[in-house]
Amino acid sequence: MNDNNLWRGISPEARQRLEIRSYAQRDLAARLETTSVEVREIISDGGVPAGLEQAWIPGVAVFPRKVHPQPHRGFFGEFARETEGPLAAIGLWPRQWAAARMFAGTAKGFHIHPPYIPEGTDPAAWFRRLFLEEPGNMALRPYAKEQWDAMFFLQGIVEMVLVDERAGMPRRVMRLTLYGDDLPGPNNAGMVIPPGVAHALRAAGSQDVLMVYGTTTTFVPANEGRLASRVESCPLPDPWLDYLGKQV
Repeated sequence: MNDNNLWRGISPEARQRLEIRSYAQRDLAARLETTSVEVREIISDGGVPAGLEQAWIPGVAVFPRKVHPQPHRGFFGEFARETEGPLAAIGLWPRQWAAARMFAGTAKGFHIHPPYIPEGTDPAAWFRRLFLEEPGNMALRPYAKEQWDAMFFLQGIVEMVLVDERAGMPRRVMRLTLYGDDLPGPNNAGMVIPPGVAHALRAAGSQDVLMVYGTTTTFVPANEGRLASRVESCPLPDPWLDYLGKQV
């Protein structure tokens, strides 16, 4: 049966607007940039998964976590160890730890932290050296002078979006979904996010999201940049803003 016969029972006007959703799966790299992937599809020991080199944001790490259910009591999950594992491999250990809660149905970000650029150094040349020319030289990374985030999720389902906004770097987007420890399985992961990479989160399930994160520097309000963050302010509908004179 051709399409015209299939849809002959609806009006011509509706047929003009009709779209058919494709359920074909795009390749992993394309989904990482656009429609989102579950973190289990890209999880690794902290390195870049094979085949995603041209889609990955340099410096970002996604590493597995083990969550151990404890019957009749709850669960137990480790975050990181200073002397072994992915954070030890990149020489990153937070100077401050914090916790945050996101109510179901809410979002936060995009947040961005300023990268440290050595005096007299071109930013683009500096990033090329750090992440493209000498990516294995962790001693070059000025962790004490810029904020890197190490994130862990205890409860709920969260969608994360990352955008590389560093000067001279390809503007790549990564979109992924992680599960909290209350949902133990292959989607439990830790994240490392470099400065200069904008990051946003939204609660993707019916539960509040609980997270714990460590930072390589202590909290400084001036270093908390915001991009497209109006979603955090619970904006009023445009007709209400018109009536109020947009003074909110």
